[in-house]
Amino acid sequence: MSSFATTKLSTKGQVVIPEEIRLRLGLLPGTRFLVVAEDDVVVLKSIEVPTTDSFRALIARARLEASQAGMAEADLAAAIQAVRQSS
Repeated sequence: MSSFATTKLSTKGQVVIPEEIRLRLGLLPGTRFLVVAEDDVVVLKSIEVPTTDSFRALIARARLEASQAGMAEADLAAAIQAVRQSS
């Protein structure tokens, strides 16, 4: 379900998200956003810092996929070194 409302930009560059939308999305003070601009469209996407457990799961998955692809830690070190030398 979409919600529509209007707001305006303050002299300090701040935008108020209307209460109805904040409540519906559960946005609380301190919520962080990714801001994307494309032509005349601005999109705000709420973001959350991953929990330690979800970060560990992500690292474990990356290690598993790297292992299944036949990569070793030395391959990663070599790739990092190559990128550093190219910049």
